[in-house]
Amino acid sequence: QVQLVESGGGLVQAGGSLRLSCAASGLTFTFNLFAMGWFRQAPGKEREFVAAISGSGGSTLYADSVKGRFTISRDNAKKTVYLQMNSLEPEDTAIYFCAVILRYGEPSSATYWGQGTRVTVSS
Repeated sequence: QVQLVESGGGLVQAGGSLRLSCAASGLTFTFNLFAMGWFRQAPGKEREFVAAISGSGGSTLYADSVKGRFTISRDNAKKTVYLQMNSLEPEDTAIYFCAVILRYGEPSSATYWGQGTRVTVSS
């Protein structure tokens, strides 16, 4: 069974930065074979795609709303994926989830979700 545990959320002022982490574990989960992604869900809104990274880490995708501000990365030796968030805006307030993406480039193929970490950006 794959387990994903997010951390690093918190309260930050607009313009600030946070770094989210997502640690993966599971006996049959070969971390570097799978793309990973970050998604978020704001209060009263649908969950939306934020960023994805290929299994090797060589390719990344971003939602237009975070492009240039957020950076996704991974450390396959640590089975961890990160989301560096800079120039945060109140609109970035949400619960952030990481997930395994079965087919890179298809965020809808995301599965094995973490429990989420809350990010609140004050104006």
